[in-house]
Amino acid sequence: MNSTNTACNEANLSEMVQGYWRVADWDMTPQQRLSFLQQHIEMGVTTVDHADIYGNYECERLFGEAIALEKSIRQQIQIVSKCNIMLCGDKTPQRKINHYNSSKQHIIRSAENSLRNLQVEHLDVLLLHRADALMEADEVAEAFTQLKASGKVNHFGVSNFTPRGFELLQSRLDAPLVTNQVEINPLNFTVVDDGTLDLMQTLRIRPMAWSCLAGGAIFHNDNQQARRVRETLEDIRQEIGASSIDQVIYAWVRKLPCKPLPIIGSGNIERVKSAVQALQLTVSNEQWYRVWVAAKGHGVP
Repeated sequence: MNSTNTACNEANLSEMVQGYWRVADWDMTPQQRLSFLQQHIEMGVTTVDHADIYGNYECERLFGEAIALEKSIRQQIQIVSKCNIMLCGDKTPQRKINHYNSSKQHIIRSAENSLRNLQVEHLDVLLLHRADALMEADEVAEAFTQLKASGKVNHFGVSNFTPRGFELLQSRLDAPLVTNQVEINPLNFTVVDDGTLDLMQTLRIRPMAWSCLAGGAIFHNDNQQARRVRETLEDIRQEIGASSIDQVIYAWVRKLPCKPLPIIGSGNIERVKSAVQALQLTVSNEQWYRVWVAAKGHGVP
């Protein structure tokens, strides 16, 4: 399942990515978490997505407990993590608000904390989680260089960055950023419209797509947009022989020319299996734009 046709493939990410941002809610024992990981590896989903803050700073630790039961499994997966969001809460009572910190010190400290929690020696990819108005690109570059030289991180990227923000950071780096993890779904066209995906295609970089199912809003919202999109997806589901509109959505996301890598958020292995089966499905240009029209509420210009 690993792609070999893009310039950014050094990180060797799988065509589908398993997200672990909700693992704290899955009510699994460490052995059950390990079994879940083993099952999706067998399906070809070998890349796992984390962030230091997920689960109020607990999810990486829970994942680490699982892979510690079978340490050899580390050789079969690519671990992506993220940093620079500073949450306030019961674990960080000294903070007054949520904010961002892209300083060299914080990036290095966060990466090292992730390694300890995950119980691994290196991250395959480290992303800056959010665009930070106070980001000093030269300082970020210093952090990346130090982490790479120490063997703690192999590759770097960003998440939720604008095209100009991406270009700014890349201008300070010798090695290419390997991805921009962004929201892509039929209810949110921001990165389609603002040039983010155009830049990814220009640079032959495959973005990672989070919230492909819009956090369930496509299925549960009762506004006109969601109803139009659901009805259109159901029509297309029947036309292409998909088993669910989830599969249609994944095929719709993958239709984009920059070839996004969808992140699966479910802890239900059957839903993961269904998502992987979507790799065998394709939608036509017209079907893709039918979803566009349903979401926008008007025809193309």
